Amino acid sequence: MDLLNPQLRAFTAVLEEGSFEAAARKLYITASAVSQRIKTLEDRLGQVLVLRQPPCRPTPAGELLLRRVRPMQVLEAEALADFLPEKNGPCRPIAIAVNSDSLDTWFLAALSQLSQGHGYLFDVRVDDQDHTLELIRNGSVLGAVTAEPTPLQGCEVQALGIMRYQAIASPKFMTNHFATGVDASSLDQAPMIVFNRKDELQWRFIRQITQARVAPPIHYLPTSTGFVKAAALGLGWCLAPESLVYEALDAQELMLIAPGRWLDVPLYWQHAAIRSDTLQHLGAALRQAASISLHPVQN
Repeated sequence: MDLLNPQLRAFTAVLEEGSFEAAARKLYITASAVSQRIKTLEDRLGQVLVLRQPPCRPTPAGELLLRRVRPMQVLEAEALADFLPEKNGPCRPIAIAVNSDSLDTWFLAALSQLSQGHGYLFDVRVDDQDHTLELIRNGSVLGAVTAEPTPLQGCEVQALGIMRYQAIASPKFMTNHFATGVDASSLDQAPMIVFNRKDELQWRFIRQITQARVAPPIHYLPTSTGFVKAAALGLGWCLAPESLVYEALDAQELMLIAPGRWLDVPLYWQHAAIRSDTLQHLGAALRQAASISLHPVQN
């Protein structure tokens, strides 16, 4: 049962599933019915809302509408649970964004607690912590773990903690590339492992070490846990969350390339500013899980 306008349900389903056909399967109607509902909504609002291409994406007007509808979906689910508890089956997945390092360290503990305690389902989107906020802005998610402390319009922010990154490399790599020290010359020559082209962490660490412009050889490797293994295998040096490197450091498979130097990244939970039990539960679980793994934010 849905309280939302069927046209809005069709609109969100197309953008969540990526096509009219997939949305039709989700809604148990035909693709032509989905198309007609969205066309009616677009005519009513006088705006094209969906770019009809694989995968379907929202137009700027569609992003604005989607950002308004996301909180409505949460409140709808809560209303149904209050008034029709006997029909309270699996809820609609809650769309949230998180950076890969958090997902591979502390974040899953919060999702497990929420799923077991409240029966929530999740639609998790992964992006760099400096870019997850864009997924709130374009309406893709209800909330995001982000490095941005300033709230978007219509959002609230809660501090989670500081993720500390350590710069690591294998002992052999250290001998081959940093035998004379970690400086502009050695950093310019030593291969570096980067998550993807959005990843600025290694470059920020380099700026802490030296103000010189360097252009090291780069491996792009989009896996947080794989960073540690790649570094241990001598592929290059990189930054990794300290919680992921303890075991390899103890086993002497890795070394810190600059002992006493690290990079701290404050993380925040930013979400739609609505009075919702779901969002209260989300925030509490995320703060609890983060407090175990992250360093506290210094006021």
